[in-house]
Amino acid sequence: MKKKLLIGFSTIVLTCLYLPILVLILFSFNKSRINAEWSGFTFQWYLNLFDNPQIVDAFINSLLIAIITTILSTILGTICALALHKYKYKFSKLISGLIYLPIVVPDILMGIALLILFTNFHFELGSMTIIIAHVTFCISYVVILLTARLSGMSKDLEDAASDLGATPWQTFRYITLPAIMPGIIASALLSFTLSIDDFVISFFVSGPSSTTLPIYIYGMVKKGVTPEINAISTILIVTIIGLMVLSEVYRTKGINTENTKKKSYIV
Repeated sequence: MKKKLLIGFSTIVLTCLYLPILVLILFSFNKSRINAEWSGFTFQWYLNLFDNPQIVDAFINSLLIAIITTILSTILGTICALALHKYKYKFSKLISGLIYLPIVVPDILMGIALLILFTNFHFELGSMTIIIAHVTFCISYVVILLTARLSGMSKDLEDAASDLGATPWQTFRYITLPAIMPGIIASALLSFTLSIDDFVISFFVSGPSSTTLPIYIYGMVKKGVTPEINAISTILIVTIIGLMVLSEVYRTKGINTENTKKKSYIV
């Protein structure tokens, strides 16, 4: 009985979460401009997107910001995770808590705080301030993923490499880096997803010439929901879901590989 109740409750929750998304995707192929009625199947609204230079510019801007954010946050987050894992010092727990803080702070508060910071330091709001803001919260996710990966990694291979005369750089390059590479790839994919999907923080720190795709969609929604909005949202949803699935695949791949190695050592 409890199992049936749990399945029924889970079904209701998932339906409430994903039914609106499915409806949005369905009406992105609707011939009619009115979302209240279905008049036939068409790809017209997707084709119209490429004829709109403002949408194309917003998409390219979001893509460039997401790529730069991914590169910076992955590099900085990897260095930070390695430092927290290898070195223990007096304030290590405090620093770890500060790194995780951007995840628990509401986006609107973080957006306002960054806006105040950029204003006080006379930063011109634009693509650079968006990148700085995105890197700020993406680093936290990278550190969390890689810290979990490093904590489950055996130190035997690193110790063996050191005993055989390998330098710290050689040990990192040939032992540590390949072991955490699935986690790094997963972190990069997650950072890209978070950056290209972000609206709240980008809304506060963006300038008039640095409109991202989520901000542009928000501006279109204020004028009324049209099939073009459904088409853009569908593309964004499919992209994000695909990246999240890839991120999870690489994350679990690293865990499964490590478990297989441990079993082989035991045998």
